[in-house]
Amino acid sequence: MVWSDITTENIDPGDVLARVGRPGDGAVAFFAGVVRNENQGRPVSGMEYEGYDEMAGKELAAIVGEAAERAGGGRVAAVHRLGRLAVGEVSVAIAVSAPHRAEAFDAARYVIEEIKKRLPVWKREHYLDRDAEWLEGHLPAAEAK
Repeated sequence: MVWSDITTENIDPGDVLARVGRPGDGAVAFFAGVVRNENQGRPVSGMEYEGYDEMAGKELAAIVGEAAERAGGGRVAAVHRLGRLAVGEVSVAIAVSAPHRAEAFDAARYVIEEIKKRLPVWKREHYLDRDAEWLEGHLPAAEAK
């Protein structure tokens, strides 16, 4: 079983975890990315995520499918949020169940690393001084030119 979603709603980690559990698996790995309050010494007030929704949804589904194969047929669920998020809010959540912990950890790490490489989602950090900037490697295509 695989499940993925791109959403503008709050992410409930419990919901993501509930999608992967099954009695035959001995391991569940979970990862949540959250908006931090500081980056490179600058106080952060929030993060804005923009993305190409349709393409992002298809790519996330592909990544999750690949991770399930790596997990020996384990269950994988992943969700990424778009929009403006406050400090402490969950931007991405990944859960993997597998027969053993090595496969579960490997698949969860695979999902987040591939999201960073392949998902057409861009991050704009907002600072307490009211300034905001797109993070390196996370510029929307129109601004990257």
